[in-house]
Amino acid sequence: MNSMPDEREGFASFLLRMRALGINNRDLFAAVEATPRRSFVPAQWQHAVWSVGMIPIECGEALEGIDLQARALAALDPAPGQRVLEIGAGSGFTSAVLGRMAGRILSVERFRTLAGLATQRLEALSLSNVVVRHADGSKGMPADGPFDRIIVWAAFDAYPRAFVDMLSTGGVMVAPIGPAEGAQVLVRLSKVGSRFEREDIAEVRLQPLVSGMAEII
Repeated sequence: MNSMPDEREGFASFLLRMRALGINNRDLFAAVEATPRRSFVPAQWQHAVWSVGMIPIECGEALEGIDLQARALAALDPAPGQRVLEIGAGSGFTSAVLGRMAGRILSVERFRTLAGLATQRLEALSLSNVVVRHADGSKGMPADGPFDRIIVWAAFDAYPRAFVDMLSTGGVMVAPIGPAEGAQVLVRLSKVGSRFEREDIAEVRLQPLVSGMAEII
């Protein structure tokens, strides 16, 4: 399969879908285009690189579809110089995109294997401002905060107060909220003074946020 035409076609289709949703974040699009998505997808799923659906990866986990990732990152709206906390590094793709858009990225992953693979991919791209840490991110990383932006790729069953408290003034958090077996909503929480404003972005279905680390895999 000739990957170059497929890559251009897949990226072009992605741009059309985003613009149809009213998303036209040029910095985000440039960061996505500059990040070789195929390098973050297992060989047997290369045909689904630009799919809107979830893509299986190592450790029984899954890479979110590119549309969901882009919608979440557009809502996060990272900027140069900002400190970003990401919970759920997964393959490392969104960590890499964030590394091209913001200042310092701390991405937390509970699976040792995923953390190692993500680190290798990021090092291959010379993204030295991104650190993937094998750790339990279910309570956040308060000792490393505050953060200008926080993004979580797993669902909270209730309002994540402990996380939003880690935001700096004017900070933004994007995460799904809702039960594992029920309706979940991807929300944007903005810190305005001592209060938080909520904006609902889209209905989603992601795994619940799990505590602890996987020591073996």
